[in-house]
Amino acid sequence: MSSHLNGKKILIITSNTGIERDELLKPLDALRGYGATVTHASSKGGTTQTFVGDTEKDKTVESDVQLSDVVSSDFDALVIPGGTVNADTLRQDAAALRLIKDFTEAGKTIAAICHGPWTLIDAGVIKGKTLTSYKSVRIDLENAGAAGWVDAEVKQCQANGWTLITSRTPDDLPAFNEAIAKAVAG
Repeated sequence: MSSHLNGKKILIITSNTGIERDELLKPLDALRGYGATVTHASSKGGTTQTFVGDTEKDKTVESDVQLSDVVSSDFDALVIPGGTVNADTLRQDAAALRLIKDFTEAGKTIAAICHGPWTLIDAGVIKGKTLTSYKSVRIDLENAGAAGWVDAEVKQCQANGWTLITSRTPDDLPAFNEAIAKAVAG
């Protein structure tokens, strides 16, 4: 992989359980492979539990830092993995919602996959955005004021002064990771 993200800093945020394994680990590895410094922050810090297919417990992953200890100004982009429990827990985490709002107000890139866009609803930043997600999240996004929902491998939306990159499932990860790298590289 090329090193066109050298000097760039990317934050991945999760709860401590219910994280879809590949939606955490594949962006982490891919973005580091592009040369970015990637930090994984979890709600409580420490050990996080990943799942496969939302139901099968998989490996545990040590997060780098607790969510409440990071600030958006230290990063170029924010990545929100899915997993229903992860996303549903994260959308109730005040530190996560603060970070999402801070990234949007600073005009920075946010990428969310699968159920990850749920967190954007609770952060109050979804209005006017066109995006994709896991199909069951569509009506929630539309009810929250999204401009539109598309069934696409990756959707990038520039509305409201910040870039939103979204994808549907782990199958979309190659396109999702590439879109994040391109957006962060500028």
